[in-house]
Amino acid sequence: MRKLVYYVASTLDGFIAAPDGSYDFLPLEPDVQGHLVATWPQTFPTFTHERFGIDRPQGRFDAVVMGRATYDPGLAIGVTSPYAHLTQYVFSRSLPPADYPDVQLVDADPVEFVRELKRRDGGDIWLAGGGQLAGQLLPEVDELVVKLNPVLVGRGVPIVDREFDPRRFRLVETRPFDSGVVVLRYLAG
Repeated sequence: MRKLVYYVASTLDGFIAAPDGSYDFLPLEPDVQGHLVATWPQTFPTFTHERFGIDRPQGRFDAVVMGRATYDPGLAIGVTSPYAHLTQYVFSRSLPPADYPDVQLVDADPVEFVRELKRRDGGDIWLAGGGQLAGQLLPEVDELVVKLNPVLVGRGVPIVDREFDPRRFRLVETRPFDSGVVVLRYLAG
């Protein structure tokens, strides 16, 4: 069965974006870039592949799910298909499907939708965010990969936005970098 992997960048205090949704305070540090390109090439937007030397983004994912707030920054710069190398599912109740033919807009219960995706044949599914969608999908997350940045911001978009309901993960990999960034990989359970 396919796995849902929440791969996300976060601050030390658990935020993935500023209150306005921006995330430019979470830079891609040079010492981390090579590792991420080699290990997680599919998580780089298609339009950045040439810049990062990604010629064929092979890996474990063949689909990405994201919320509207995660999709919007690309739209702001004219990118309607940020991950053209993957099947893209965007959860939105307001975007008109005819205007966004390169992504599959989903107006359904996220948990039921992802459960159905997991039952289908294919590679794993990347949950790109944001915090609200991650909060809804937390019971379905099989693996959590956090690029933990040495930054405190005080408030913003949380890594998961949901009611208090503890969910345990087991640390299986830690990769520290000189810049202070640590990539942490956890399995559910």
